[in-house]
Amino acid sequence: MSKAIWSTVAAIVASFLITPPVFAQQAGDARFLAARDAIRAGDRGTLERLVREADGHPLDAYARYWLLFNKLARPEPPPQDELLDFIVKEAGTLLSERLRADWLRRLAKDKNWALFLQLYINLQIPDDELRCNQWTARLNRGEEKAVLDEIAQAWQALNNTHSACDPLLKAVIDQGLVSTDGIWLRFRRQADTRTPAAAKTTLSWLKAVPVNDYDQILKKPANWLNRVPAAYTNARAGQEFVLVALIRLARENVSTAHARLLQLGDRLTDEQRAYAWATLALRGAQDQRPEAPAWFRAAADQLTLTAEQRAWRVRASLRAEDWSGVLAAIDQLPPEERSLPTWSYWHARALAALGQAHNARIEFANIADPGFYGILAREELGRPLGPLPTTPVSLEADLDVEKNGGFQRALALFRLDMRIEGIREWNWALREQGETFRLAAARLALKNGLYDRAINSAELASPDGAFELRFLTPYRELIEPHARDKGLDMSWVYGIMRQESRFVVPARSTSGAQGLMQIMPATGKWLARKLGIRYHPDLLTDPTTNVHFGTEYMRIILGELGNHPVLASAGYNAGPGRARRWRDRRPLEGAIYTETIPFDETRDYVKKVMANTVIYAALLEGRPQSLKTRLGKIAPRPAEG
Repeated sequence: MSKAIWSTVAAIVASFLITPPVFAQQAGDARFLAARDAIRAGDRGTLERLVREADGHPLDAYARYWLLFNKLARPEPPPQDELLDFIVKEAGTLLSERLRADWLRRLAKDKNWALFLQLYINLQIPDDELRCNQWTARLNRGEEKAVLDEIAQAWQALNNTHSACDPLLKAVIDQGLVSTDGIWLRFRRQADTRTPAAAKTTLSWLKAVPVNDYDQILKKPANWLNRVPAAYTNARAGQEFVLVALIRLARENVSTAHARLLQLGDRLTDEQRAYAWATLALRGAQDQRPEAPAWFRAAADQLTLTAEQRAWRVRASLRAEDWSGVLAAIDQLPPEERSLPTWSYWHARALAALGQAHNARIEFANIADPGFYGILAREELGRPLGPLPTTPVSLEADLDVEKNGGFQRALALFRLDMRIEGIREWNWALREQGETFRLAAARLALKNGLYDRAINSAELASPDGAFELRFLTPYRELIEPHARDKGLDMSWVYGIMRQESRFVVPARSTSGAQGLMQIMPATGKWLARKLGIRYHPDLLTDPTTNVHFGTEYMRIILGELGNHPVLASAGYNAGPGRARRWRDRRPLEGAIYTETIPFDETRDYVKKVMANTVIYAALLEGRPQSLKTRLGKIAPRPAEG
C-alpha cells in the first residue's frame, strides 16, 4: 500500500480516537423500540401489528423473532410452519440460531423427540442443556446403548453439566457403565468447588450414604472431623466423607487440614490419602507455602493429578526457584499442556539455568511472539519488541463488511443502546471468517467508535499483529494530562484501561465496577473525598471523572507498593493488601511473582497489562522495549515480628 493511501487511512483512524460519534435515530427505529416495549409488556396484539408494518429496517427480523418467541412460551402448540419459515428465511443469522434453540427447548419440554432431532442437526452452537436433551432424544428413539456408552466415556467431563443430564447419568450408573470409584470421584470434585451443594445429586445415586453428614461437613468441616463416627454402615462412605471434610477444610485453612491428615493414620486408603495430599499441595502452592513441592511428591506417584494440580506443581517449584523441579514437573505434563507458551518458556528457562543454553534457545525461538511469554522469549534471544509494523488495508474487504447484514444489525443495535445484543450480532458475523474480513470489521468498528469491537475483531484476525487496531489510544486528550501530572507512564495507563474496559464508557462488571477504568463505587466515594469532589454515582460513567479517579488510584497504589508496576497492577485488580501478601521472604523475579499469583483472574490480568504496556510503549515511543526490565525484581515482604 502506498504512503499516500496509508496516510489517508491513518488520518481517518485518528479522527475517531477522541470521542465516539453520537448516533442519531433513523427511520424505523421508533417502530423497533415499540416492538421491544411490546414484548417486554407481553402485548402480543401490538407486536403483531408492528411485525405487519415492517418496511426493510435492519432490525425488522427482531420484532418477528420476539413474536415467535412469545408463541413458543404459550401453552398451546407452537406454529410449526411460522417457525420453520423464519428459520429458513433468516438462515445463517444469529436470530435463526436463537429461534432454533428456543424451539428445541420447547420440543424437549413437550417430549417431541423426533422433531427435536431433525432440528438439532443444524444447530451451530448447542449449550449444555441442549446437548443433554439431544442424548435424551436419541435414547427415546432407540439408541440406548450408543447414548449411554457416549455418556460413560464423557463421565469425568460432565461434573458440572446441566441438570437435564441427571437422569442420563443415573441411567449410566444403573447399567453398571461407571464404577463406584468413578461416582465417588465425581462427588469429590463437585465437593471441592464454590458450589458444593451440587454433589448432593451424586450422593443420591449411591446407596446407604448418610447425606445429612454432608450438610454438616459443608457448614463446619473441622467440627465434623472432631466427632466423626468410628464406623459407618457403609465403610466407603465414611472414608469418602472424611476425605471430603479434609478437602473442604483445606479451602479454609491448609495448615489445619495438613495436621488433621497426619492424625488420621489408616482411616484412609492409599489412594484416598494420595488424593488428600494432592488437594493440600494445590492449596499449599496457591498459599505460596514452601512445603507444597513435598506435598505434591507425596501424591504424584499414586495419583493422576488434575490439570490445575499439574500447573501448580510447576508453580510450586518455580516459586522456590528449584529449576530441576520445574523441569521435571513440566516434562510430566501431557503434550497439550506442555506445549503452552507458559510452560515452554519456563522449561526453556530451566534448561538455561541448568546449563543447556542451546536447547533453551531453540525453545525460546518456538514461542517468540508478541504475547507475555513470547516477548520475554524474544528478549532471551536478544530481540526486544519494537518498532511494530502496520497492517495493510483492503478497501474491497471494507466495502464487503459494510454491506454485511450482520454488521448492519449490530450497528443499529449499538445505535439504540442495546450493547449486549449488538455484541452478539457482531460476534456472530465474525464466525468462520478469514483474517482480511475480520480486519475490515475492526476498521468498521473503529469508524463507528466501537473500540472494544475493533480490538476484539483485530485480535481474532491477527493475534500477533494488527497492533494499530489491537492497541488503540482513544481519550488521549483526557489521559495524557493526568498521566503527566501524576507522574504515571502513559503506556501503563493505557495497558490498564485496555484490560479493564476496552475503552467502553458504560462498561460495568458483575461486581459493580464502572467506566473506562472500572472504578468500584466505594473506591469512587473514597477518591472523591480525597480529591474534594462531591460524589454522585453518575461520576463513574463520566469519562473525564473516571479517568481522573482511575489515574489517581493508580498513583496511590503505585506509591504504596514501592513504585513497582507489577505489584500495582496486581493491586489494581485484587487490592493492594493481596499484592503485598503475595511477595516472598526473599527478592523474587517479577515474572515468577506474576506466574505464582494465586488468583487465576489476577494472574492473567497482570500478564496482559504488562504485555499491553510494553506494546503501547513500542507504539507510542517508536523504539524497542523491554518487558523483563519492567517486570524487574519484587522486593521481599517485611519479616514478621
